[in-house]
Amino acid sequence: MVKNNYQIGEEVYVIYRNPHAVNVANIEKAEVVEHPKNPNELALFLHDAYHPLEEDDAVFTSFDEAEELYNQLFDYQQYN
Repeated sequence: MVKNNYQIGEEVYVIYRNPHAVNVANIEKAEVVEHPKNPNELALFLHDAYHPLEEDDAVFTSFDEAEELYNQLFDYQQYN
């Protein structure tokens, strides 16, 4: 899931939780960029904001990879 050798400009997919509704999550496309305040660190540019790239972020190189984990984590069919 998470790799340590991201390149600036790389497009990735993340499972992003809505900060206003914690039970809502989506798969979003983000870009790996240089952190604007810490030039030696990478960040995710998502929703017109910079998010520090953390080791435990759910970051994927393809939508399909992200969707596979998303479906495992948010399997709503188990409640039917």
